[in-house]
Amino acid sequence: MKVSANGIGINYAFEGKGPWLTLSHSLACDLHMWDEEAKRLSRRYKVLRYDTRGHGESSAPAGAYTLDLLADDLHCLLRALGVQSTHFVGLSMGGMIGQTFALKYPGMFKSLALCDTTSRYPAEAAGLWAERIKTVEIRGMEPLVAPTLERWFTEPFRKARPELMEKVAATIRTTPAAGYIGCSHAIPKIDLTARLKEIRCPAVVIVGKDDPGTPVAMAEEIHQALPGSKLVIIPSAAHLSNLEQPDAFNQTLGEFLDRAAR
Repeated sequence: MKVSANGIGINYAFEGKGPWLTLSHSLACDLHMWDEEAKRLSRRYKVLRYDTRGHGESSAPAGAYTLDLLADDLHCLLRALGVQSTHFVGLSMGGMIGQTFALKYPGMFKSLALCDTTSRYPAEAAGLWAERIKTVEIRGMEPLVAPTLERWFTEPFRKARPELMEKVAATIRTTPAAGYIGCSHAIPKIDLTARLKEIRCPAVVIVGKDDPGTPVAMAEEIHQALPGSKLVIIPSAAHLSNLEQPDAFNQTLGEFLDRAAR
C-alpha cells in the first residue's frame, strides 16, 4: 500500500491486531527485512512496516536527506494512518530515525527499541560515507554489495546461508542510487548522545556481539545515555542481528515489548 505523505509516496504494510508497533529498516534494505518479526509480532500487535524514503517502493528523490526529514516522513505517515502513538523498533538507520523522532515528537512512542545503531559517529567517519557516496554516483550499487554483506553478517553465517545472502544482495543491489546517496548524507551527521536523557519511554538497546559497523561500544554509549534502558548483546551476530539470530532477537524484543505494553 502507498500513501502520499511529506511530499513523497511512502510504501507501507500492516498486519495484526492490538497496539501499534512500527518497524524501521536499515540502509539498503526495505520493509521485507522485518518479515519474520511481522509474522511473530502481529499475533499481539498491529505491526506497521514501511519503506524509508529512497528505498523499496517509496519515492527516491535526488538530493541530500537529513534525519529530521526522515523522521518527518514517519510522522506524516503515522498521521495519515491515524496513529496517535506506537511502539517503535529501528535497526541501524532505522534506529537513528527512531532517536530523532523520539526527540522531535515526544510522547508519540510508547517504547523504543534501538538495534545495531549509534547515537553519534566520530568525525573521521565522514570520509568513509563520502567515499561510498562517490562510488555509488560513479558506479552504482553493485560495488557495495559484497562489502556490505561482509559487514552485515558473520563469515560462518554467510557460508551457511547462501540463499539468504542472495536475497539480501538483491535488495542492496536494487536500492535506488538516489535513495542510498540521500540517506548516506544524513547518517554520518547523527549526534544525539547528549540529548538521549530527554527520552522518557521504556527503551532497549540490542546489538550483535560481532557488529563491525555499529559495534557494542556504540550500543553501550546509547545505553548509558538513555535513562532506564536495557542493553542486550546477541552472540554470533553482526549488523543485521534480526536476520542472523532471529530467535534470540525476537525473544529479546518480544519480552521487552510485552513489558512495555503492560
